[in-house]
Amino acid sequence: MFDSTVAAKLKQAGLPALGKTNMDEFAMGSSTENSGYGPTRNPWDPERVPGGSSGGSAAAVAGGLAPWALGSDTGGSIKQPASLCGLVGLRPTYGTVSRYGIIALLQPRPGRAAHQDRARLRAPLPAHCRRDPLDSTTVELPAPIELPEAEDMKGLRIGLPKEMNEAEGISPGVKAEADRAIALCRELGAEVEECSLPLSIEYGLACYYLIAPAEASSNLARFDGVRYGHRAKGAKSLIEMYERTRDEASETSPSAGS
Repeated sequence: MFDSTVAAKLKQAGLPALGKTNMDEFAMGSSTENSGYGPTRNPWDPERVPGGSSGGSAAAVAGGLAPWALGSDTGGSIKQPASLCGLVGLRPTYGTVSRYGIIALLQPRPGRAAHQDRARLRAPLPAHCRRDPLDSTTVELPAPIELPEAEDMKGLRIGLPKEMNEAEGISPGVKAEADRAIALCRELGAEVEECSLPLSIEYGLACYYLIAPAEASSNLARFDGVRYGHRAKGAKSLIEMYERTRDEASETSPSAGS
């Protein structure tokens, strides 16, 4: 057993881990319904989902169980549950936070879902943003990461893709809240500029659903208990082979029954 780098750095900073939160199996989902531990409910309305895949993290924060929580994000697994639970979701730039100790769906970026309280979001971030010798994809930043104060956004430039702001199917309530947030950023001194991402918006989702299953199949094949370990013999189907392999492996594992 070992800690991931993000967990180890939290311990070093004196921040206790309250527990592990629920998520979609293999971090592959957007509702936190498909989990071996059962579905997670949205604390604002138990009849609704909290989003995913890091839905348990978002639900824990929104429900007041923790001031902030960790998650990982490949295709929206922090941003989307944060949005559905009324939180701020921070997805760091690739390479700023170590992925060591995290099972890769594709190439996840560890981050956190946090309350609207900016101070709570600021606290854990600097501890993570640095080069990790255990993860070759991390980079050495030229200066410490500092988030701006909530009351002062002067000097920040925010790009607003016009294709997303004008897309069909946006809920009027969501559009109104997005416009309110943009107006608030301007009021606090940020420079908001319209930009264009025509190809990304038009083809992004289709490309994602071609690339994601292929990479997920490749990455998760290491954990199927078959390819690089014991494999049961004599099975007449793929499912039977998986079941017998895992049963036999669990019987011989030193940790079986623990």
